[in-house]
Amino acid sequence: MKRFAPLLAALVLGASPTAFAQAPKEEPKAAAPKADPAKREAFRQAREKARKACEGKPAGEVRECMRREMCAQSSDPAACEARGKAQAERRAKMQEACKGKSGEELKACIREYRSKTTKK
Repeated sequence: MKRFAPLLAALVLGASPTAFAQAPKEEPKAAAPKADPAKREAFRQAREKARKACEGKPAGEVRECMRREMCAQSSDPAACEARGKAQAERRAKMQEACKGKSGEELKACIREYRSKTTKK
């Protein structure tokens, strides 16, 4: 019995690294390729042009003006307008659903609204 205890301790100590070893980490998924610097610069210029065109508009009209100006410069203005109007409708419905809420309650309402309305 006196020989058995040290032998058991040595076996447990020797097996512990394999028992507590962590699984190898998975390779991170490849991130979406970064946008072409030329495209990024063209977008920045288009946004700046739209911002200047919408300067001085009342606060409630700026978003609509920016959408119109950006879509006018896009490769497919009709599709851009349709997407923009659909997003504006979703945003208005969400604002109506979460009206009167603030702080964490508002964040929770927005999360809940988005989880119900997102396509799966």
